[in-house]
Amino acid sequence: MTIGLSGSYAFNGSNLTLQPETGQWNDRDSFGIDGGGHPIYSSARNFELSWGLVSMSELAQITNFYNGVQNTGTCSVDLPRWGDSQYIFTTYSGCTLQEPTVGTYFETYVQDVRLVVLNIRGT
Repeated sequence: MTIGLSGSYAFNGSNLTLQPETGQWNDRDSFGIDGGGHPIYSSARNFELSWGLVSMSELAQITNFYNGVQNTGTCSVDLPRWGDSQYIFTTYSGCTLQEPTVGTYFETYVQDVRLVVLNIRGT
């Protein structure tokens, strides 16, 4: 984990053409309670990026990021730092991506695009 140089959402050092409308850290998976009564959480976090309306060329950039790592690869992703008191972007390496989901087509755009970054460690 390093301080991101882009200052915005980026994959492998390339800024997204269209920055997401929303981004959020998802809750970690819970695996139960240990003998001392403490919850046991996954060590990795997930982050969800979403867009309401995306052009076809912007969607192609998002899906190309996914296609580049879909089977065996990992990527570095610049995201807002988890739990920080300031809005600072950090580069998280070794991340994987979930296949982007898309909603309905609206004229020459697609609606409700979502991309989840998985396996974020060092938060």
